[in-house]
Amino acid sequence: MNDADKPTTDTTTTTMDEIRFAVLGTGGIGRRTLDVSKQKPELTPVAACDRHGVAIDHDGLDVDELLSATEGNIASDGGTTAVKESGENKGVAASSQAVSTETPIDDVIAESDAIDAVLIALPNFEHDFIPRVADRFVEADYSGVLVDVLKRSRVIGMLEDRTDAFESAGITFVCGAGATPGFLTGAAALAAQSFVTVEEVEIWWGVGLKSGYEDNRGTVREDIAHLPEYDIETVREMSDEEIEAVIDEHDGVLEFHDMEHADDVLLERAGICDAEDVTVGGILDVTSDEKPTTTTVRVTGTTFDGERGTNTFELDDATSMEANVNGPALGYLKSAVRRNRGGEYGVFGPAELLPGF
Repeated sequence: MNDADKPTTDTTTTTMDEIRFAVLGTGGIGRRTLDVSKQKPELTPVAACDRHGVAIDHDGLDVDELLSATEGNIASDGGTTAVKESGENKGVAASSQAVSTETPIDDVIAESDAIDAVLIALPNFEHDFIPRVADRFVEADYSGVLVDVLKRSRVIGMLEDRTDAFESAGITFVCGAGATPGFLTGAAALAAQSFVTVEEVEIWWGVGLKSGYEDNRGTVREDIAHLPEYDIETVREMSDEEIEAVIDEHDGVLEFHDMEHADDVLLERAGICDAEDVTVGGILDVTSDEKPTTTTVRVTGTTFDGERGTNTFELDDATSMEANVNGPALGYLKSAVRRNRGGEYGVFGPAELLPGF
């Protein structure tokens, strides 16, 4: 949607390249996003929260202090297991920049007039959780950018159902903007340009997390929910000990096939291929930082002159999961802010726009 009459984010105190952003959730993805942002001088993190506290500073958070204070405070699930303590408070509240609160998201929303973009780095343990978070920004008349790194295909439809509300509010929402979906979805869209007909898109990823479940609880839990004998509801109710038992059963290496991953519907909505022609799988190794397999995108199709071929895109094994999730997430956030300031609102997938460097 492009409508100059719609509300736009207040940019009177920033240039087109300066972006003030907030992070909802300071688990593995949220923390690493804040860390990566230190290398991006045009990005200023002004708010961060978890379910225990919120830190807000419109001049910019002291990221090093926040990360140091919250080290070891990553929440393990939707609320059944307590986070570890650090000092007198839990989570973000341990930071000298933060305050304890029972309404962290509402506290960020209350300051959102001064926030250009919000990265929703919250595990989507309930299918409608992230869409409901978006609803709260709409209800508060927020005008700006919302970006998530969700993985589940069915959530995309819930966000698309909110397109009219986002457009009316002046919100540009980018869904599935991490590694996969996100980075690899965009790579597939580029690889597809050689063909007039795309027959198949195969995404195969490899992630090594030597830091293990302890420091990547939300990510590992969401991945376990993709195993055939589990689902989101089951995993959400499992204790840390039960999750660790599943990991031990697989000797720390989990292999996934035919995952319900949002790459399929995101490529379909971009007109690349039908969702049923996309397959996603991969290997997660929580015992080593080395990737257990090379992350690869294969796009097979037919060219305009009738030739059938396959374009292959590979990530270098030296690029970490952190780099391939958080770099693209901030890149898509930057592109979305430019779209938003240009008056484009609604729901976008990663295959519909390229991330800004």
